[in-house]
Amino acid sequence: MANKSLFSSALARFLPRADAVNNAGGAAYAYGAEAKLAQLAATGTLSDSFYSGAGAQLADVLEAAQAVSPDFVAKAAVYARKSGAMKDMPALLAAYLTVADPDLAVRVFGRVIDNGRMLRNFVQIMRSGQVGRRSLGSRPKRLVREWLEKASMPQLMAAAVKRRSKGTPYRRRRGTPFSDMMPVS
Repeated sequence: MANKSLFSSALARFLPRADAVNNAGGAAYAYGAEAKLAQLAATGTLSDSFYSGAGAQLADVLEAAQAVSPDFVAKAAVYARKSGAMKDMPALLAAYLTVADPDLAVRVFGRVIDNGRMLRNFVQIMRSGQVGRRSLGSRPKRLVREWLEKASMPQLMAAAVKRRSKGTPYRRRRGTPFSDMMPVS
């Protein structure tokens, strides 16, 4: 690649300089709070990755959520669940709303918590204390109870049984064709 200090374009002199450092240590542009929350809600997995840990991602999400309005947090939660097919992030944002704006949390709950796994995630996040409370409280407890009362029998059975992931790991012995693979037990 050509030396950028010698062969830079005239346009590059007028572009703003990078004002942040990304997780890999490279120069980057800092997002505003809303853009940061939108990106984390749509792509965040709350698990360890190559450049950052799950705890750092959780701290980033909660920091961004505190910096924006509860209405934007609600919109991000609904978008992440409906359009992004995310699981943990919408449950986290719904749990955060129970502290930030309980009335808004009631309206968002049914749109975000739409199956038993999401309900389990929501209760686990609430009880962990990460969003500012360790117990469900009366309003979230009522929301959970109403979800359980409205759920059909297949929904309740699916919520009660923890399924194996679709990507069942297989163990392959050396020198054997793929047709001889056996499921790991």
